[in-house]
Amino acid sequence: QGLKPIVSTESPPLIFGTTTKLASDIPATDSFLGKNKVPDLQKLFQKADGLPVHLKRGVPDKLLYRTTMALTIGGTIYCLVALYMASQPRNQ
Repeated sequence: QGLKPIVSTESPPLIFGTTTKLASDIPATDSFLGKNKVPDLQKLFQKADGLPVHLKRGVPDKLLYRTTMALTIGGTIYCLVALYMASQPRNQ
C-alpha cells in the first residue's frame, strides 16, 4: 500500500491563457529603462561633505525637510492646545 504523496506531482492548470513576454523577447532598440543613475547617486551620497544624507541633494531636500519640520511642530502645538481646551471644564 505505501504512503500517498501529500503534495500533488501534477502542475496546476493555467489561470490565464496568454503567456507573458520575456525580457529576451523585447527588442534591444527599446531603451525604456534609461541611464543607470545608481553610480552617480552613490558618489553623491558617499561624499564626505558633512551634510546629513537627507539634505545631500540640495534645495528640494531642504524645502521638504523644513516643510516636514514645520508641519510636525505645528501639529504638536495644535494637539497640545486641543488637549488643554478639552481638559478645561465647560461653564454653564
